[in-house]
Amino acid sequence: MSALDRLDPLERREAIFLLEQSMGFVWQAALRTVALLGVADHLVDGNKTIEQLAVALKVDKDFLYRIMRVMASRGIFSELSDGTFDLTQSARFLCTEHPYSLRAAVLMLTDKTFWQPAADMEGILKGKPVFNDLFGMPFYEYWEQNDTNARGNVFHAGMASMSSVENEVLVDSYEFPKNAVVADIAGGLGNLLLCVLRRNPSISGILFDQESVLNVNRLHLLNDETRWQTVPGSFFDTCPSADIYMLKYILMDWPDAKSVQILKNCRRAMKHNSRLLIMEPVIKADNNEQGRYEIDLLLLTSFDGGRARTEKEFSDMFNLADLKLNRVIHTNTYLSIVEAIPNT
Repeated sequence: MSALDRLDPLERREAIFLLEQSMGFVWQAALRTVALLGVADHLVDGNKTIEQLAVALKVDKDFLYRIMRVMASRGIFSELSDGTFDLTQSARFLCTEHPYSLRAAVLMLTDKTFWQPAADMEGILKGKPVFNDLFGMPFYEYWEQNDTNARGNVFHAGMASMSSVENEVLVDSYEFPKNAVVADIAGGLGNLLLCVLRRNPSISGILFDQESVLNVNRLHLLNDETRWQTVPGSFFDTCPSADIYMLKYILMDWPDAKSVQILKNCRRAMKHNSRLLIMEPVIKADNNEQGRYEIDLLLLTSFDGGRARTEKEFSDMFNLADLKLNRVIHTNTYLSIVEAIPNT
């Protein structure tokens, strides 16, 4: 096609599509804004006009309306015929008091520690230590020093928030053996282990993490302290003995050498019939659900060597740790369960 030719309708549509995609970042910025402001909490008791919302939030009503109409166009909130705004089913998950609230997860995923490095993806591709240049240290060191502020624990609260929904999917997708001891390795506040223990009354659990994290764990919500214990430590040093090991969102944060080191420490503690469950995105040959590639890019931009792996890449790492791939369970989400067993 010459420069003087007109675009045909299909070409025009594809060109406009490309332009639309290039503006996607403002949608995430708007989503972060309504989460920060707590807009959903102000609609729990019923729909409100933009004027009412603006007064309650102490913001400019015209600016707020421009954000809210974008939210409504994406199904987050609804704009009614009388000019008021109301919650949609998706928006209810932004409510602070919702039992499966995702507000903290949205705030974490749109935090500057993900946002700013992604803006210099070109630099990352050229080998620049973009995250370290921006924040002066690697991701986890940054959060160890900065995960408390006036808004609460952004990283741990965000991970716990994501887990509230994800753990339901994972626990429904795996049949845990009766009377097993399940160890949640670097399990944070213990939300995954809590879900496992609630669904499986014969199981007991071990929450393994840094002592500072264990001190604020949520396992007391089980209302049965006889079924769980906490063990402080680092997976780079050792792991406790158990029948089932769960590593959710762990290996994907680390390059292969570090991941193999973690796997070897698990293997040393495993019994001959123990199982190791890796719970994170697995890049499939095709039909990857939305979220698998996106999480991989978050790992590319904010973690030093982190990545979402293929089934073969997991198998290769297992071989180096005296383990073997037993099976992969794909859920209908961006998460999979990779089961490994001792290579004996």
